[in-house]
Amino acid sequence: MKIALDGPSGAGKSSLAKAIAKELHIVYVDTGALYRSIGLFVRGREVDPKNAEAVIACLPDIQLEMVFEKGEQHIYLCGEDVGDRIRTPEISMYASAVSAIPAVREFLLETQRSIARKTSVIMDGRDIGTVILPDAEVKIFLTASAEARAKRRTLELAAKGISTTYEEVLADMRERDTNDSTRKTAPAIPAEDAVFLDNSDLSVEETIAAALAIIRDKTEK
Repeated sequence: MKIALDGPSGAGKSSLAKAIAKELHIVYVDTGALYRSIGLFVRGREVDPKNAEAVIACLPDIQLEMVFEKGEQHIYLCGEDVGDRIRTPEISMYASAVSAIPAVREFLLETQRSIARKTSVIMDGRDIGTVILPDAEVKIFLTASAEARAKRRTLELAAKGISTTYEEVLADMRERDTNDSTRKTAPAIPAEDAVFLDNSDLSVEETIAAALAIIRDKTEK
């Protein structure tokens, strides 16, 4: 089974995907972590993430490995577990910038598809249903208002000890939304056959229940 879960930053894709993977006993693949890891590498090299030529020059030196340990996904960048270092607002912006570069997307495309060929997966990102897994049996586009997403992300970052403000997170989120949805390469738009799920006013439990209902409806058909 292939489940594609797309949507903007902060909609709760990762939490939802993890819950569904646990419920259905399938593998969760956080594709955004791969782009964030490239963003982290580029940041470490002090390269402008919008300078495509400079970012592409970094790719031969990047070694990425996705490992599943005790049911949890870990990303190793050049042999080192990146942990939560890829979850900061700064690295989110780096990820958005590098993901707009065609060569970067091509660099990661086969990595993502190869996982889905080997096992049943739920994969979340921006272009899973449109580019990575266009043949997915279930495609869900998870969304929420920018304000609701910013509030959630601010709380998540605070829980991890990352200091920021709601206003900063909201501004970054709106900028990323614009960048992701208007880029020429694989824009973050819903697949034509995706089912929309707006969870602005839903709890985590209600979001999970709604998504599972969509999955069951699609697979039974």
